[in-house]
Amino acid sequence: MSAIDHLFRKLRAEGRKALIPFVTAADPDLEFTAAVLAELVARGSPLCELGIPYSDPIADGPVIQASYTRALAKKVKLAEIFRMLSAVTPTLAAPVVTMVSYAIIRRHGPPQYVADAQAAGVAGLIVPDLPVEESLALTELCRAAELSLIQLVTPTTPRDRALRIIQSSSGFLYYVAVVGITGERQELPPALLDNVGWLREQSDLPICIGFGISLPEHVRQLAPVADGLIVGSAIVRRIADTAARPRHDVLQEVGDYVQSLIDAL
Repeated sequence: MSAIDHLFRKLRAEGRKALIPFVTAADPDLEFTAAVLAELVARGSPLCELGIPYSDPIADGPVIQASYTRALAKKVKLAEIFRMLSAVTPTLAAPVVTMVSYAIIRRHGPPQYVADAQAAGVAGLIVPDLPVEESLALTELCRAAELSLIQLVTPTTPRDRALRIIQSSSGFLYYVAVVGITGERQELPPALLDNVGWLREQSDLPICIGFGISLPEHVRQLAPVADGLIVGSAIVRRIADTAARPRHDVLQEVGDYVQSLIDAL
């Protein structure tokens, strides 16, 4: 059983939901990434998502794309990210999952990526560009290492295919709230609750909702049907201010923002 399985079993027993913040590794640098992960967990986030910078983002909007570009401009290496995680994950009272393109995993070598992620204290992988039809090998590697392989279902995923995704997923199911790319939105689709309700009938896997969530109102609306809510662009946009503001101030603002969403749960 993975650390994420243990986490959601505990949260369900306590009647709690997870606010899952996303940050980009090495934006603006790995020292700040380590500091912001510690801040987010200190504020009460029970699980964090770390984006591995990639030159061709799959479904990321302009805010996260820009953060990847800034990180890659610093020539950050995957090995450096794993070293940072090795140092920080033992100090965190929360698991960390990586959002990573399969192109990076394939170039690194899937067995080596899984081994390095496990050694760095990573609890799971979200691989948005890995089709379910081609996921068996990575699924088996992750299962052997007790890492969760978290897969995505979108509003346009046919239901027969969604069932196959559910069967090959572990840890939690990532439901994409909106059609399109990541980014802050004022309103969420009216069909979202029905779609998540259908998924709930198909599986006992925890369901976490991401894409477009940025306001306490979104959190209050979705908390009754979700096990977790993933917030990315609104956090990454605030972190971008480190170029013009003291880092301590940005860290405080990010922490206060995430705290406001946790309070809305």
